[in-house]
Amino acid sequence: MVQIHVKQSEERQFLYECPATQSVDTVIRDVVSIHSLQTRIQYLYIEGEQLSLYGPAKPHDNGEGQTPEGEDASSSSKIRGPYYNEDPSGKRTGDACNAKFAEALRRTLSEAEAYVSKNQVLQKIPLELGVLKDHVLNINGAVMICYPMGLPNYDPVQQLLCGTFKGEEPFDPDTAQLWWAGKELMRDKKLCDHTGKNEKTKIIAKLQARGRDPPPREPPVDKETQKALMAWCYKQQHEKKVTLEINKPA
Repeated sequence: MVQIHVKQSEERQFLYECPATQSVDTVIRDVVSIHSLQTRIQYLYIEGEQLSLYGPAKPHDNGEGQTPEGEDASSSSKIRGPYYNEDPSGKRTGDACNAKFAEALRRTLSEAEAYVSKNQVLQKIPLELGVLKDHVLNINGAVMICYPMGLPNYDPVQQLLCGTFKGEEPFDPDTAQLWWAGKELMRDKKLCDHTGKNEKTKIIAKLQARGRDPPPREPPVDKETQKALMAWCYKQQHEKKVTLEINKPA
């Protein structure tokens, strides 16, 4: 299996594996889907933690004291629940759920976040679409247990679960491009047409939206390796200088 290290940034990266004979079009579609679910889970982890602690989001004020759904955004007369926990940021109602259910939600979120973490790259574990989808379903189930009556449609967690959250612009699976070594991998070809037929090939690639400039090429070595090489070169130069000084004629 060819291993593709998709590296959008230091925090947003993952491994993807496929046969060398896989079509580039299929590779791009898979990579876009994995990237989308990874991003979704990372946002869910952040917003879900806040949900577990401080309850659903408050409605958005339209500037006239009313929300788009007619709720009074300034009202403070609502009866507080038994697990009320005031949100210091003021973004959530404070109506937290049962502590036991909240802990189960945080545990589910942590498991999902760990699966999409960049540490998986270090451990050489590729991400799989089916597992990513299962994690999203698990989070959805944990949220439903915490709030069986459902979340308002303006809550970020609800939007992330329903796919209506407006975060960073997602890649279009029909038009996204995949770049490696300064070259675009063409959709009408097979992966092996670009990388060769060796099933043990490893490449570092990056997604890019159509119409954008080519992404910068990845350095041949990572930052830590580069630092080590620079330190080694400095040591070699220093030792050479000392040797020359010692052997210098009087």
